Amino acid sequence: MKHLDVTYTNGVIAAREKKLLGDRVLRLCELDAEEAFRALLETGFGGGAETTANVYEYEKLIAKEEQSLDEFIREYAPSDAEQAYFLAPRDFHNAKALIKAAFLGVDAQSMLSPDGFLSADWLKERVATGDFSAIKEKNEWLGSACEDATALLSEEPNGAKVGEIFEKALYVYLYAVAKKNKTLKALLTAKTDMTNILTAFRAGEEWQAEEKYLPTGNSDITKKLRLLFQEDEDKIKRDFSATVYADFVSACLQAKRQGKPMTEAERMRDGYEEKFFAKRKYELVKNEPFLYYVYRRQMECVNVRIVFVCLLAGLREQEIKNRLRAK
Repeated sequence: MKHLDVTYTNGVIAAREKKLLGDRVLRLCELDAEEAFRALLETGFGGGAETTANVYEYEKLIAKEEQSLDEFIREYAPSDAEQAYFLAPRDFHNAKALIKAAFLGVDAQSMLSPDGFLSADWLKERVATGDFSAIKEKNEWLGSACEDATALLSEEPNGAKVGEIFEKALYVYLYAVAKKNKTLKALLTAKTDMTNILTAFRAGEEWQAEEKYLPTGNSDITKKLRLLFQEDEDKIKRDFSATVYADFVSACLQAKRQGKPMTEAERMRDGYEEKFFAKRKYELVKNEPFLYYVYRRQMECVNVRIVFVCLLAGLREQEIKNRLRAK
């Protein structure tokens, strides 16, 4: 597939990034739900009032914004690698949902994401036949995951393990498409490492964590994961002090010590990509302006959802701001 010149795309981004919400997301947290919704509509986010005028239908705005971003990715991705990196995860999610639904005998429609590279209807037809060869022709990792998940369910009705099959296959696929793209590879590696660290902290035993680790992390960090099962918290901190995950591990340890969910660590992981670019936003080159713009728009969708869920639940301003990603 032919892709647009990066210089041209960066010019498009320079014009469009003026419409990003930016700090206005923080302002939304300071208002009540109705006021915040009116303020959001005024920005044009998700089509504004053309999409909905009801605060309880804020998800329609988010869906419209995500659809617009998908269209941008399809049109302006610098190469096949970026396009696959952002869109293919939908295929893995939808195939997983369809296989689970078929096994349970329920309708998968409410569980499906917007189409990635493959339409959900096309995937549904393949899942219905149980013949995944056509899927393998388009994406061998996805097709193999479908086969493995179906074989597992025929012997053991374990939805969690089905999820693990698809997640591991997705990360191996993403590594394959990103391995020649320095920036994407670095982002994938970091996300893998942080996910594996969280898995280790949440596991009861080391062997349970080992079964769930994603296979695309930094080899040095992967070797260190066993150290997270020590009882000595200070020793764990020292073992990871020289790594880029020192603060992340500390956040996990604090949550574990307090017996709380690892919300802060999750926030750090989920906002990693945007911060990766933000700290040198005036020095971005090649595909990096595209990636930074996409991640900012993705994060705005996440944060808008957080804001309105929290406002409608009656949470206070600071509580909401503490939940935002990539603050």
